[in-house]
Amino acid sequence: MSEEKIPTPHVGDLLISEPFLQDENFSRSVVLLCEHNEEGSFGLVFNKPSILKINEILDEFEFLDLEVYVGGPVEQNTLHFVYWGDKELEGSIQIGDNLWWGGSFDELVSRIKAGTFDLDKIRFFLGYSGWAAGQLMDELTEHTWIICHEEVDQKTFKSTPEELWRSLLKKMGGEFKVIANYPMDPRLN
Repeated sequence: MSEEKIPTPHVGDLLISEPFLQDENFSRSVVLLCEHNEEGSFGLVFNKPSILKINEILDEFEFLDLEVYVGGPVEQNTLHFVYWGDKELEGSIQIGDNLWWGGSFDELVSRIKAGTFDLDKIRFFLGYSGWAAGQLMDELTEHTWIICHEEVDQKTFKSTPEELWRSLLKKMGGEFKVIANYPMDPRLN
């Protein structure tokens, strides 16, 4: 009997939570994997809006009524951002084709105030999702996550949080298309 091969996640992949994951932090979540190495993994939940707007968090953006997402349960007093398109900020880390994580915050503030940064291409997050060394691979072995190699692009940024989980699974086809239609609570089916 052959042992099941667990796919290896890569930076820029999307981790889709299995449909019946009981952890409220990750129920029906799509996590963008920003870092993955032997020391651990770092990601941002891409489809969980917080109750806050960026102008309620930072004085620099008092004029900006932009949604902030919950990046995960770890260090929710930290702010992170990713943007799509060409590299626009010094220090940004490329995590996919035309996908960037972080960069010069002062430069970002200046560009947004000047109106030279497209706000449809950026997403802010409070906190992050973190895994210790080997933890993410253990969770993949337990089928907690489905790895999606779909490229994060402008369509991903424009998808509604409620629809992103389902639409990615449908696009993957096969058994994943079936999973996309699972009810939140199978007892209500």
